[in-house]
Amino acid sequence: MSETLKAISDPVRRDILEMLKKGKKSAGEIAESFSLTNATVSYHLSQLKKADLITEFKYKNYIYYELNVSVFEDLLVWIYGFGGRENEKNK
Repeated sequence: MSETLKAISDPVRRDILEMLKKGKKSAGEIAESFSLTNATVSYHLSQLKKADLITEFKYKNYIYYELNVSVFEDLLVWIYGFGGRENEKNK
């Protein structure tokens, strides 16, 4: 959980995740959207992979990235757990 929260704390990484909501993207497509070096974009992608928020696959000469939605589902369940008990008391 701490890796996930650390990964989404960075605005560039959140922007990458927003891009990937629309579907898979190649590393080049992602890099084109930022005024950053390829090495910096690669670092952000590696942090997102480390947190298991994205997956990668290779096709021909390209590496593509896409969201790993199961981690987001786990995160939401964890977050909702904080409010669920209090809401039940108020009913």
